[in-house]
Amino acid sequence: MTDITPTTSPRTRHIAMLAFPDCQILDVCGPLEVFSFVNCWLHLTCNPDWTAYRFSVIAERAGPIRTMSGLQIIADHDLVDVGDDIDTLLVTGGIGVDRARSNPVLVDWIRSMDQRVRRIGSVCTGAFLLAEAGLLNGRRATTHWHWCQQLAEEYPDIRVEPDRLAIRDGSRYSSGGVTAGMDLALCMIEEDFGPEATAMVGRWLLVFPNRPGGQSQFNVALHNSSGARRDFRELQSWIDAHPEANLSVDALARRMHMSPRNFARLFEREVRLTPARFVEQSRLEKARAWLETSLSPVEMIAEKCGFGGAEAMRRCFQRNFKVSPLVYRSRFRRAGVL
Repeated sequence: MTDITPTTSPRTRHIAMLAFPDCQILDVCGPLEVFSFVNCWLHLTCNPDWTAYRFSVIAERAGPIRTMSGLQIIADHDLVDVGDDIDTLLVTGGIGVDRARSNPVLVDWIRSMDQRVRRIGSVCTGAFLLAEAGLLNGRRATTHWHWCQQLAEEYPDIRVEPDRLAIRDGSRYSSGGVTAGMDLALCMIEEDFGPEATAMVGRWLLVFPNRPGGQSQFNVALHNSSGARRDFRELQSWIDAHPEANLSVDALARRMHMSPRNFARLFEREVRLTPARFVEQSRLEKARAWLETSLSPVEMIAEKCGFGGAEAMRRCFQRNFKVSPLVYRSRFRRAGVL
């Protein structure tokens, strides 16, 4: 039997989730369910009289809230009904976040709660609400990989780390896309009750207590070339179709009838990536597709995708995804691939 020992006195911690219309329901339910499994374990094993966490959902107005999926959740309290007993405030994300961060009442309330809670955090695009409230200025933070660049551009005082699943910077926390809110909850449980509690919850939920890798494993790099010159758009398509070719700056510059220096400067201006980074992303996406849809040897995939050898591809995967090609295949190989 595992003994869960609190790092402080055995009190009940109040976890509150701030929600809004068109929030992501998994952003709300995922972390709260993770916290609730600590209570389940206590009640089933070592201490049926102690509830480690209690929960509430807060919204601008109490009552039903329609989420992105159309399902409704019930907010227990509105903003003016919140007392001073919240230990941890989490802010959800979802497609309604732009309307939410344009609501000065909501943003001002979040800012005021920073001094009333022990820790405050965001799930997925909920980071935009913390950012709008100024709570992430000068701090490290993350959000869903698709919106990391937007977060960094709109709030330049934040040090955005796109590949992280969860980040703590002082009393401010943030997590990546959707299910990463569960990783954030596990991190908080470890702070409260130690690694044994986190391992126990992970076993019960069939998730990694400390998930290896980062968001980049799930990020399919979509080339945004809509604003680029036509000749550069055509070059990007050619690169994607010929990953095995010589794609050095010199070779690409010759293809564009430019000097290497001028080509590199214009490419980065038009595509917002250096030529080398674009080529690497293109080759990585080709390799990912091979690994997900075939059992072809890694050596062959590395050659077809222009890496020059299996070791070079392994280093590239490790650098970008924090896992090897074989581990990536074991996680993401599609059903039906024998």
